[in-house]
Amino acid sequence: MNPTPLDARTAVLAARTLLFVPGDRPDRFAKAAASGADLVVLDLEDAVAPTAKPAAREAVCEWLASSGRRAMVRINPPGTEWYAADVRAVAAVAQASGGTPAPAMLPKAQDPAEVTALVSALGPSAHVVPLIETALGMHRAVEVCGVPGVVRPAFGSVDLAADLGIDPDDRGALRHARSALVLGARAAGAGAPIDGVTTAVRDEAALLADCAHGLSLGFTAKLCIHPAQVGPVAAALSPTPEQVRWARSVVEAAAAGGVAVVDGKLVDGPVVNRARAVLLRAAATA
Repeated sequence: MNPTPLDARTAVLAARTLLFVPGDRPDRFAKAAASGADLVVLDLEDAVAPTAKPAAREAVCEWLASSGRRAMVRINPPGTEWYAADVRAVAAVAQASGGTPAPAMLPKAQDPAEVTALVSALGPSAHVVPLIETALGMHRAVEVCGVPGVVRPAFGSVDLAADLGIDPDDRGALRHARSALVLGARAAGAGAPIDGVTTAVRDEAALLADCAHGLSLGFTAKLCIHPAQVGPVAAALSPTPEQVRWARSVVEAAAAGGVAVVDGKLVDGPVVNRARAVLLRAAATA
């Protein structure tokens, strides 16, 4: 029996692997969708040269309208000459099909007013992932993540490192920023953040070390830049069978009411919330 498809918001919340594919390479869209990634991120920003952006936008919208597959679109940042056209195009695809607009990833997210404007432009069923990749964005993470329509933030480690003048591969240098984003998302009531990319495409040891580091800080998903990264990341970020068993036991015990004990430990509200988060992550593997 096939599992019930997740609704758009839950699919974004449950995703562990988000694979970028350049918007001007429609020949790669189907391959990216077949990679096993929980979400494909059709990129109109960094991966596309300025002269190719109009054609990329058209290709992305055509694929969204015809494929029936769930995908996210990384639009260009506010203030660029392409932003307004990107937003109109994503909204138009949804209007034409009578459906929900594709989730939108907003680069350089640092102004709650700009995030609010994007949600308003996409409509009441908008699902936005703000990409926090500047010092100001980190400083205002709670406000940005608290905008209605924001599902969960993503961490733009490479751009933030450039903004701060540090090495993006230095986990220690970015540890505070990662923890701050986890705290900011939680304080705002948004989902757990998505960690940034590992640029060493063929270095699986580095990839897995990055996954373990992010998971230890509260990240439950990761941006991928190559299909070869999808499988290892999914395995590294998926709950183990033992964790799923524990989570189900906790939720079932809590549903029974009264004081509950699972595996010799008291079950209270925070424990139940953690168990539900584990089950949400497990839903992506169903």
